[in-house]
Amino acid sequence: MKKKISIIFILPDLETGGAERIVTTIANHLDREKFDPKILLLRKEGGYLDFLKEDVEIIDIKTPRIRHSLLPILKEIRKRKPNIVFSGFGEVNAYLALFIKFFPKTKFIARETNVVSQHVTRKEIRFFYKFYNNYHKIICQSDDMQNDLIESFKIKKEKIVKINNPVDFEFIDEKLENTTKPESFSDDYKNVVAVGNLSFRKGFDNLLKVFSHFKNEKIKLHILGDGKDKAVLHQLKLDLKLENVIFHGQQKNPYQFLKFADLFVLSSRYEGFPNVLLEAGACGTYSLANNCPGGINEIIQPKINGEISDIENHEEFAEKLRIILNADYEKEEIRNSIKSRFSKEIILKKYEDLLGDI
Repeated sequence: MKKKISIIFILPDLETGGAERIVTTIANHLDREKFDPKILLLRKEGGYLDFLKEDVEIIDIKTPRIRHSLLPILKEIRKRKPNIVFSGFGEVNAYLALFIKFFPKTKFIARETNVVSQHVTRKEIRFFYKFYNNYHKIICQSDDMQNDLIESFKIKKEKIVKINNPVDFEFIDEKLENTTKPESFSDDYKNVVAVGNLSFRKGFDNLLKVFSHFKNEKIKLHILGDGKDKAVLHQLKLDLKLENVIFHGQQKNPYQFLKFADLFVLSSRYEGFPNVLLEAGACGTYSLANNCPGGINEIIQPKINGEISDIENHEEFAEKLRIILNADYEKEEIRNSIKSRFSKEIILKKYEDLLGDI
């Protein structure tokens, strides 16, 4: 019997973020006759632990801070001798790059999560990207990410593999089964939803300024997520006197909000390849996205599943949003736009081919 390919995926935790969702999906659905997946976590916590299949072993190194995690990670790699190490988090990817040559029998793959030059600003982290060509393969989800690595960090083009993020339609449909409209959605209002970490990167400050143009209109903004800018954004809401904006915090089932929304808005300043934009489409909801780096143009098919506008021009973005809310879009056509290009079956085949070939 042919020996299985052993893989260790590395993440800080399994909180409900994009990278965590992708690694959970890959680990759950890899062909068990070919692959033996394990997930190494700095700390065993997060909402996606509930969705991980029982046969995926979790290695918990109980290290709360990323900067202290390198030695425990290297010890686990030396002890377990996996065929492949798959690092799925930018800062860990960077640190690991320096030590890859100490493990000649193991192949190392880094999966980037953002446009690196915009996301990684600390000099001590950027230093490690000098060794990024040590990786056997680097996965980018978008052309923007790929071009940035080549131009900003001199990564060899042959090292880079572009694989978009997968959408697990079965998982989403299961979460939507028997769901009803959220209580906070008013029938006589148009309900707009935005989802993401409350941080500068996600651009919610711009979105609140856009909504200052809707004070006398029956349009509500529902923001799902938590983060370090929570207090700043709540204060901005007060300063702008926005009674039409509701902060819901982190939600275990955001798909309920996405399904019943009249529109999803992505206000980010930059992205990697935004899962939530894919998931909004999987819920059949039309999107309006800021024209930012990170594969937006690869996801949005204008007039089919969404549109793109410049959110820094608050008035113009508000007018675009208003026009969209007064139009009708075919939910099944929106779903098919995402399913035909990003379903987990299509994307997982690319991952299995890469992992098998390497």
